[in-house]
Amino acid sequence: MKFTTITKWEFKETLKSKKFLIIFFLQLSMLFLMIFVFNAFAANIQSDKGVSITPSLSGFASLDIDDQGHLFTKYINPSLIDIHSSNYSNSVQNLNNGEITGFVQVPGDSLDRIRNIDTINIQLYLDYSDPKRSVIRDEVNSTTNIMATAISNSWIDSLIPQNTTQTVVNQQNTGQSIQVQLLTNAMLAILLFLPLFFFGNMVIDSVVGEKERKTVEILIAMPISPSQIILGKILAVQGVIALQVALWMIILFTAGFKIANPILVYILVTITALPIIGVTTIISAYSKNYKEAGIGITFAYVGVVGVLIIPALTYLTVKSLAANISPMTMIMRIFSGETIPFWQYFISIAFIFLITIVTCWISIKLFERDDIVFGPRPGLIRLFLELIGFKKIIK
Repeated sequence: MKFTTITKWEFKETLKSKKFLIIFFLQLSMLFLMIFVFNAFAANIQSDKGVSITPSLSGFASLDIDDQGHLFTKYINPSLIDIHSSNYSNSVQNLNNGEITGFVQVPGDSLDRIRNIDTINIQLYLDYSDPKRSVIRDEVNSTTNIMATAISNSWIDSLIPQNTTQTVVNQQNTGQSIQVQLLTNAMLAILLFLPLFFFGNMVIDSVVGEKERKTVEILIAMPISPSQIILGKILAVQGVIALQVALWMIILFTAGFKIANPILVYILVTITALPIIGVTTIISAYSKNYKEAGIGITFAYVGVVGVLIIPALTYLTVKSLAANISPMTMIMRIFSGETIPFWQYFISIAFIFLITIVTCWISIKLFERDDIVFGPRPGLIRLFLELIGFKKIIK
C-alpha cells in the first residue's frame, strides 16, 4: 500500500463532501464580488469626474529629458514621475549610476523638422535592471502618441489655409493609467494567491479530524508508514488547490483580466501551496482539536502572507535580488512584461521546495510520535530541542 492510495481516497472524499462544496461556492462568490469591486474602483480612478484615492506616483520613478525645443516636455505629465532637464552625457552617467530610471533624447532640430514635415526620432534609454522601468516606458509611449496627434493636426491645419479655427488638442489616455496598471498587477497577484489560504480547514479536518473521530488508530494500524500517510494527505490537498487555482484563472480570463504567460504563472502559484500546506500540517499534527489548530493557523498565515507580499512590494522600489525568494515577486515581474533570467526563477523555486521539505519532514516526525498523536504532548520548547537532536541532553 503506497501513499497514492491515501491521496486518491482523500481527494475523492473531499470532492464529495457537502462541507467542501459549500465552502467552494462561497469562495467563488467572494471572487466575483472582489472582481466587481475592483472593476468599479479602477473605473473610478480613470474617470475624470471620479475621486481618486490612490497616492501620487511622483517620486516613484525618475526621468531625464534632453529636449532643447521643449517639444516633448510640453506634453508629458509631471505628476506621475520626476522629470529633470539634462544633456546626453550627464543623463547617461546618471543612468549607469542608477540615479534615474530612464532618459529621453529629443533631436535638437525637432521644431525645424516639424516645419519641414519631417520625421522626429525620439530615443528612450532605460535601466533594465530597474523594475520601475515599465512605468517610464508606458508614460513615454503615451506622451509620444499624444505629441504625434498634436503634430499631425498642426500639419493638417497648415494644408487648409481657409480653416481659421484653432486646433484644440485634447489629451486622452491610451490604455490604462499607470496607477491602474500597478493596481491591476498587485490585485491580480493577490487574487491568484488567495485560494492557497482557503484550504486550511481541509488540512485540519484531514489531520486533527482523525484524532477527534478516533480513526487515527485505524489509520496507523494499516500497512502504511506515517510518512506515506502525511505525504498522501498533503498531495490530496495540493490536487484540490490546483483545481481551484485553474478555475480562478479561467474566471479572471473571462472577466477580462490579462494574465501574461498563464502557464508559468499557474505553475508558480500552484507549487507555492506546498510549503503553506506543510506549515498547516505541522500545526494540525500538534494540535489537540479544531479550535487550537484554527488559532495556530491564523497566526501562521499572517507570517506566510508577509513572506509573500513584503518582498514583492520591496522589489517595486528597491532593486533587491533577495526579493525574488517570494513567488509573488516573480508573478508581478511577469505581469509587468519583464524579461526574467532563468536563474532568478530558481531562487524562488528553490526557496519554495526548501520550505516544503523542512515542513514535510517536521510533519512526518510529529505524526510518528505517539505522544503527539495520542498524548500527552510535550511542550513546544522541549519538542523543538528534540527535533534538532538535543534529546539526550534533555534526558
